[in-house]
Amino acid sequence: MASHRRPKQPSRTRVTVLTATAAAAVALSSQAAHADPKPKKEDVKSEVDKLYEQAEQATEKYNGAKEDQEKLQKEVDALQDKVARGQGELNELRKGLGAVASGQYRSGSIDPSVQLFLSGDPDTYLDKAATLDQLSGKQAEQLKTIADKQRRLAQERAEAAGKIKDLSDTRKALGDKKDEIKGKLAKAQELLNTLTAKEKEELRKEEEKKQGQSEGRSSRGNERPDLGNDVPASQRGAAALAAAASKIGSPYVWGATGPSSFDCSGLTSWAYQQAGQGLPRTSQAQANAGTRIGSQSALKPGDLVLFYGDLHHIGLYAGNGQVLHAPKPGASVRYESINNMPFQFGVRV
Repeated sequence: MASHRRPKQPSRTRVTVLTATAAAAVALSSQAAHADPKPKKEDVKSEVDKLYEQAEQATEKYNGAKEDQEKLQKEVDALQDKVARGQGELNELRKGLGAVASGQYRSGSIDPSVQLFLSGDPDTYLDKAATLDQLSGKQAEQLKTIADKQRRLAQERAEAAGKIKDLSDTRKALGDKKDEIKGKLAKAQELLNTLTAKEKEELRKEEEKKQGQSEGRSSRGNERPDLGNDVPASQRGAAALAAAASKIGSPYVWGATGPSSFDCSGLTSWAYQQAGQGLPRTSQAQANAGTRIGSQSALKPGDLVLFYGDLHHIGLYAGNGQVLHAPKPGASVRYESINNMPFQFGVRV
């Protein structure tokens, strides 16, 4: 006789587990389907180039803040030294007046005007002392000298306090720019780390190809390209260009001014320093270091060349459409086509 018992139904717990497992599987499949695809090499390169440019912009602002900090520090040191000397001179003047008062006291005839001065503010004293006929000419001159010295000292202290405040603000700006630069470079490195070894090698070759110029010129940025026979801008410009050329292959390091590493304005300022010419620290300031040359065709070897609308990049014109510069993080001092960057103008120092 056949059994009419109902088949055993799965327990509620088992159904819940099965349902949850299926839901999780669907969710994982959905996530896999909608997961962000691995960024393309071209997109990574584009973003990295953008970050490097932003880092270079921040670097020039950092350089400017650092220059301001050094200038302010010198001014603060000079003012503080001046205040210290002034206080010493004031103490000596007071000591001399005190000796006069002591002599008068011992003789029982201390001048009421001197007594008044020693007990209060010299400025207040001078207003009241006019009514005291006991004041000798010599004492009056001493008291006026002390009052003037005290006023100047107060002004110098106030000026020093203002400079110290400016110095503190500049140091903060310097720290902020330093953090910004490090953040940009770290983000760029993170992006580069997403590439395979093959992709990194392809990027390296593309960068090398970019450094190579048109037919007949060098294919490597650290080899001397055909610079033509352009006459140098000046003897000093030629010397600066030769100095920079001696540093080909040196790495770009933000904030560096040589002799083993450079940023863009660090290289140009170092090169001209070797030629006996001082230049300001930043690319924006160097843009005003001489006569502007608006046309590429008018450039001569040794001229400074400014790029980008905010003038955050600078190099040295090397002749035949080439610039010698410290390009960007991750690269080294090299020759490159002037057309690889948005040219603004040249400067003949």
